[in-house]
Amino acid sequence: MAAISDRKGFTLIELIMVIVVVSILAIVAVPKFVDLSGDAKKAAEAGVAGGVRSGIMIQLVKNKAYPATLDNAANGVCSKTNVCFTTVLDTGISEQWERVSAAQYKGPTGTFYFYNPTTGAFAVMDNIVALPLEGGVNPFY
Repeated sequence: MAAISDRKGFTLIELIMVIVVVSILAIVAVPKFVDLSGDAKKAAEAGVAGGVRSGIMIQLVKNKAYPATLDNAANGVCSKTNVCFTTVLDTGISEQWERVSAAQYKGPTGTFYFYNPTTGAFAVMDNIVALPLEGGVNPFY
């Protein structure tokens, strides 16, 4: 019989214990990484919204009036051929946002934003589904 110090390799119990420990670490770590992508998307959306608000204020200072619209894009998903927010951002936004109407936008997280050209407000409207404009008047102003 060989002495314990002469054996080579790991026993089945040792391998199972390593697999259990690694599995537990993965179970704890993976949800944290998954949640980071959601947090990053929210932060990016908030950054764009803040940039739009700043651009609105810059337009007010330059032109002594709020811009009538935030862009000339068509309603639909913002893309390289349908760039959103060109009136208030130098390069506009060409990904992940959607123009619902002339005054309504949907961010990457599904949050709806409404622009009021009278007050210059670009505000989040929680728990409201985007509605089509009736007669050019947004009921949320």
